[in-house]
This record gives sequence, structure tokens and C-alpha cells, in this order.
Amino acid sequence: MTTETVTHEHEHCEHKHSHHHNNGGGAVYGLGFIGAAIYFIGQAGTFWLGVLGFLKAIVWPVFLVLGLMKFIGL
Repeated sequence: MTTETVTHEHEHCEHKHSHHHNNGGGAVYGLGFIGAAIYFIGQAGTFWLGVLGFLKAIVWPVFLVLGLMKFIGL
């Protein structure tokens, strides 16, 4: 019973360490989302184009990768 408790605590500790590596990506996505929302909503001429701009801001990494692939000729 003691071995199971130690193993379980060790697994929990490893899980916490692996989670800390994702914090930078979340910050980049969050800042990118804000910037994309400002850009796309600012370009909208109507309310529904503003809603579409908000949805585009949620998936802005897709547009980034698509533009990069077009740029390098893929």
C-alpha cells in the first residue's frame, strides 16, 4: 500500500512538470487572438462581418500557416 501511494504521488508530480511547458504557447495564442480580433473586426463593414471576424480570430493560426505555406510555395 505504501508503494502505490509513492508511485501515485510521483506520477502526479511528473504531470505537473509537463503541464508547465505549455504556458508560453497559450500566451502567444491569447495575444494573437486579441490582435486578430482587432484586425478582423476592424475590417468588418457590418455586424455579421464582425461576427465572422471574431470567428476568424479564434482560428487565426490556420490563416498564419496557410499564408506561410503559400509564401514558401507549397
